[in-house]
Parts: sequence; C-alpha cells; structure tokens
Amino acid sequence: MQTESSTLKEKRSRALVWLSSGQRAYLDPYKKPIEQRIDQLQAEKFSERLWRKEPDLWKSDSQHQEIIANALGWLQVAEKMEGNLPELIEFAAEVQDAGFRRVVHIGMGGSSLAPMVFARSFPPGGAGLPLTVLDTTDPGAILNVERERPLEDTLFIIASKSGTTAETRALADYFYHWVSKHKNSPVGENFVAITDPGTPLAELAREQNYRRTFLNFPDIGGRYSALSYFGLVPAALMGLDVEELLARSQRMLHACAASVPASENPALSLGAAIAELALRGRDKLTFLVPDSMATFGLWLEQLIAENLGKEGKGIVPIAGEPIGVPLVYADDRVFVNFRIKHQDDQARDELVGELENAGHPVITILMDDPLDLGQEFFRWELATAVAGAILGVDAFNQPNVQESKDNTNRLLAQLKQDGHLPEVDPDLIQGGISLFAGQVGDDLPVSLHLFLAQARPGDYVALMAYLTENPQTTQALQEIRTTLRNSLHLATTLGYGPRFLHSTGQLHKGGPNTGLFLQITADDDRRPRVRNEPYTFDDFKLAQALGDLHALRQHRRRIVRLHLGAGVPRGLRSLKRAVEKAFSIQGEIV
Repeated sequence: MQTESSTLKEKRSRALVWLSSGQRAYLDPYKKPIEQRIDQLQAEKFSERLWRKEPDLWKSDSQHQEIIANALGWLQVAEKMEGNLPELIEFAAEVQDAGFRRVVHIGMGGSSLAPMVFARSFPPGGAGLPLTVLDTTDPGAILNVERERPLEDTLFIIASKSGTTAETRALADYFYHWVSKHKNSPVGENFVAITDPGTPLAELAREQNYRRTFLNFPDIGGRYSALSYFGLVPAALMGLDVEELLARSQRMLHACAASVPASENPALSLGAAIAELALRGRDKLTFLVPDSMATFGLWLEQLIAENLGKEGKGIVPIAGEPIGVPLVYADDRVFVNFRIKHQDDQARDELVGELENAGHPVITILMDDPLDLGQEFFRWELATAVAGAILGVDAFNQPNVQESKDNTNRLLAQLKQDGHLPEVDPDLIQGGISLFAGQVGDDLPVSLHLFLAQARPGDYVALMAYLTENPQTTQALQEIRTTLRNSLHLATTLGYGPRFLHSTGQLHKGGPNTGLFLQITADDDRRPRVRNEPYTFDDFKLAQALGDLHALRQHRRRIVRLHLGAGVPRGLRSLKRAVEKAFSIQGEIV
C-alpha cells in the first residue's frame, strides 16, 4: 500500500515539466493545456516568424505593425554589443585614468532599471567604480546623491531613449549646474549621454561638450534595452565582466534560435506557460528572487507590467512580496523561483515545496551565479514577447503612460500661473494622516475598511509610495503589505513613485480593473529647486502623484490617497495600526 507521501510524489512527478535551459515547472493541473499551447506555437512556426520579425504575430493593423517593426532590435543586440566591447573597455579605462571616483546613473524606467540591477547585485570589480542610480524626483534621494562628495569626481550618466524624459532632463540640469559651481575644468567632462540618434539629449550633450555620447540602437524599446548601451555602459564602468554577461546572453539566444523546436525553446515555452496560466485565471506572476539580486524583480516587474498591461488585459507581476505559507494565497498565483547554485536557503525551499504540494504552479529557474543575469534578461524579454502574442496585445507600446505625464504637465503649468498646486480638502484627518477617499467612515480604520471591502477575488492591492526610499521606510511598507496580503488573500505590489509610473503605471491604467490602489504621499522638508523653473523637486513629485491619481480616477480605478504630513515614520506606524484595525471591524472584506 502506497504511503501518502509516495502518492504525492507520483502526482508531482506527473505534473513536472522540464522547460529546458535550467527551467523546470510544476504545473498541475495545467500541464496538458500548456503543452497544447506550445504545440500550437510550433505548428504556427512562431519562432521562425519571430526571428524574421513579422509584426503580425502581435497585431494586424498598420499602426501597431509600424511600432512593432521598429522595436525588435533587441533580438540581436547581444551580438551587436559584442562587437562594441573594445569601445566599452577603453571608455571604462579612460574614466578611471581621469580620476573619477564614482558614477551616478540618471534615468527613468527602462533607462535605469538594468543599471540598478547591476549596482545592487554586484560589487565593483577590479578598478571599477561604485554606481548609484537616481531614478526619482524625490528631494531626499537627490540630496543624498549630492552629499556623497566630491561631486567634482563623479561621472554622471544621463540616459533617455527619447531624450525628452522630464525627470531625467531636470536632474541633468540640476547636477550640471552644481558641478559648474564647484569645478574649474570643463563641466561637460563629468557627463555622458546614452540616447537614440537625433534626440534633444544628443543635441544637449553636443552643446555642453559631454565627455561621450553613446547612441543606442533606435529599434530597441526601453524595456528591452538591458543588454544595449543603456545597461552595459554602467556595467563596464563598474568593472563587471561584460564579455561574460554577453556570452551567457548569447548562450540563451542560441537556445531560442528559430531552428529549435518550441518544446525545447526555453523562452518560448516559458512565455507559453505564463500566458496560458494567465488566461486560466493564474495572472499574478509572483517572483521569488534571492536577496542578493532582489532588484532583478523590479526589472522583471517593469518588463511584464508595461509590455502586457494594456487593452484591459495583462499579467500582474508581483516583486518583492515576502514569501508566505500556502494558506495566504488565492488560486490566481504563479510562482517563479530563482535559485543560485551553491546558495542554500532551506527555509525558502521548504516553503516552495509547500506551494507545489498545495497545487500552485511553480516555475524554478536555476542560475550558476549572478552573471547568469545576462541570459535571464534575454530569456524574459523573449518570453514576454511570446506572452504578448498569446494574450493578443502589442508587447512594445505603452499607450497609457503619457496620460499621467500630461496631467503632471498641466498641474505644473497651473503651479507656474497660480504659485501653488491645486489641492482639495481631505475627507478625513486623523493621527496626522489626511485621507482623500470620497467615501469615509467615522475614523481612519473604518474608512479603510470601507475601501478594502470593495475587493473581489482575483484583485490585487497596490501600495504606491511617493516617499524617500530607505530601508526603514521599505520595512514599514512591507509590514503593511504583508498584513494586507495575509488578511485579504490578495496579491500585493509595492512601488516607489515616480519610478513605478514608468513600469507598473501602464498596467494600473491599461490593464484589467482589478487593482485597489493606496497612494501614499508626504511633505518634504528639503526643497531643492528645479533649474529655470519656479518650483521645487517636491512640487514636481507631488504633481506626478496628483497627475497619476487623476488618471487612475479617469479610468474608474478604486483608489485612495493617504497623506502622511511631515513625519513619515510616525505616519507609517499610524497607517499600519489603522490597516490592522480595519480588519477587526465587523463586516466582510473578501
């Protein structure tokens, strides 16, 4: 007679699928439909058509096809960048010889997330320089960079595909002016541009005599640019083994070649799995990433959210959510478990096994070491493109991102005219927290209870924090996030603004209306000014928050704004207590 454990082992074995190149997946009871989807891709010659760059894999109308046809250069970018390795190595040596002591990379979204992965996942190698990424208009973050003296010995990378990104331009002007006040030699020597040919940033770099301008390949969108100049210039300056990163990327590229059967193609089968699971209600793609490379989850979050969250469709990426026991999860999850060889995490492995035993789909990707990020960038770019085709969305545009930008520009214009941003009175003030919700109760916990009571099975809760990112604030937000997840059994996301506007912001407005949004703002007591404008960076950040709030309400999303005032740590403690109390109030919440 079989024991219970042996029966379970047999069941898991039947549901196990090897997706090749270090991938395995526990997919019960979805194994058969996923295999059918992979067979369909093979019958349709999807891979061959992809490598021929046929835009009708995604859309048939001419407007979309024009965008898609000019957005597939990432398929061969690793091969192209291999030919540019001598240039990168020579430039890194030039910067070191010039006496620079650190690098600050300024960009937003796809122009900054791959550099952030490198900065937070690797120490500088050899004579490489430490790298800081500034991708926010938050005054605290700006002043933190300014305090890390000497700025005269700092090389600033200004990165923007379009060359028109408002945050990037404002920060470039701010630090150019700062260096000009403290350095006698030509200021432009401290600046490098990465942009597309013919952009306003390329022209600015010429006018201000930047040390170097790297013109990226114009047929690569920002979300697919990790292995282009946008990612590899800062990696080279850090002294990372860029040659090995590209070699591992090409290893994955060859594993996904047009001649490889779909069932053996790691990215094609991965894209088919996550799309098919999403179509069957498993649309919360939850990444379990080792702490040593946790920022890779943010890169994945942007890739999935911005490329697939549109037309009322999408996959919701969950990055950075603490792993829990099976009981706290609903049946809308898919887990992607990244493991690095020789890095044991027995507690996490046991929890992952419990998730499999509970019937949750789990995809495990085994990496030799962090340099395998080179192959993961390509694997996930290709898998995302495949998933977009299956979901029927254009995986290369961002139709809703501009809305929040337009709202921000309108608010800033009004600030210039009136001297202040338009504000409405809060619906409730308690414990230093101002609540803007429309529907409120007698106090903050009751009001949060009423808001959260709108939740439905399959929803997710998004914390959108326009706060200075630091370990203490992140820990407090994660505690609130975990309370929401455990109490509601809903997926949760956490994003710092305005960073998330360039990633999950597209999903929030263009994806399915399944989000409950808690926007968290605060007063800034530090007020660096935006150059040549009558407002400060905290005005800029608040305008971005209010602009996104308006855009979400226009899309009839469920959202509240919580303003913490001047005391962020105290405000977050009060908010945590209010959230906990909201779940003790009589009345059903999901």
